[in-house]
Amino acid sequence: MTGATGIGSWPGDDFLEAQRLVMGELGSPADVDGLPHMVELPSRGPGSDMVGRAAALLVDLPVDLQPSGWRLTDAPGRDVERANALRRNDLDDLAEVADGYHGRLKLQVAGPWTLGASLRLGRGERVVNDPGARRDVVASLAEGVAAHVGAVRRLVPSAELVVQLDEPSLPAVLAGRLPTQSGFGRLRPVEADELETGLQSVTAAARGAGAVMTAVHCCAKDAPFTVLRRSGADAVAVDATVLDAAGWESVAVAYEAGLQLWAGLLPTTAELPSTSTLVDWLTGPWKRVGLSASGLSSVTVSPTCGLAGASPAHARAVLDRTVETARALAEVAAES
Repeated sequence: MTGATGIGSWPGDDFLEAQRLVMGELGSPADVDGLPHMVELPSRGPGSDMVGRAAALLVDLPVDLQPSGWRLTDAPGRDVERANALRRNDLDDLAEVADGYHGRLKLQVAGPWTLGASLRLGRGERVVNDPGARRDVVASLAEGVAAHVGAVRRLVPSAELVVQLDEPSLPAVLAGRLPTQSGFGRLRPVEADELETGLQSVTAAARGAGAVMTAVHCCAKDAPFTVLRRSGADAVAVDATVLDAAGWESVAVAYEAGLQLWAGLLPTTAELPSTSTLVDWLTGPWKRVGLSASGLSSVTVSPTCGLAGASPAHARAVLDRTVETARALAEVAAES
């Protein structure tokens, strides 16, 4: 059955209210495989941002927050303690909202390469510039993700957990586009084999802790599909509106290799297109690369990115239209 989900972030700072809304919209929509997610509220400040949340999950790798961003340090700073306190409160609220819920529930966390591209070493350079630090962050994040999945399983025991790794920086790490500390040069690229192995470590840890499915999300126009396909994930989540012909060929290869497509179609802040227009955005290139219309039944529809920058009213409208679009795609698949 065609699915509908959100990427993760949401406007505002009231977790309980936001989580209730997302569970209501995506928890059990008719004729659609809804996938509600644990909401993320970046507007709450340091520790609620994507990097801060993931850094707070690291095991035996303390971090603190400096003007230049999050960095590895000898002892945890005040901001990471705040991030952990927020996460504990959010988990308690999630348990309240999802009490008795039976179905899939998605958790999001920054992947190891986006985290490594954002975290700094004590001397100021990015973690991805140091092979040893890269290995440490991958291993520590894998352990932290497993612990996070275990905590949610205890609090919401009837849910089937899905883990999404957010990797917006993956193309820059692979291509060597990240600036050095001075800003006058670029860091060396990390080889694809190492990127794939790092992602495999985290996705395997999530499944080992009880997740029923994993996905890797990269909304960049040049998302590296070969790496995504070999990440060990069950699904690739991309912004389908920016893919060119080569990108859609890569989607076809991933689909034929058994991966599901989570297609970002809904704009996060702009006026929403009609449901029929959104369906055409997906079905046109899907058919042009030779994929059968019946295969649309395995696609999950989502916004193109997170909704933290939207108004609450627009964010809710995006979820409504996401479900409508998934339902329309299911009809196309059934008629083929």
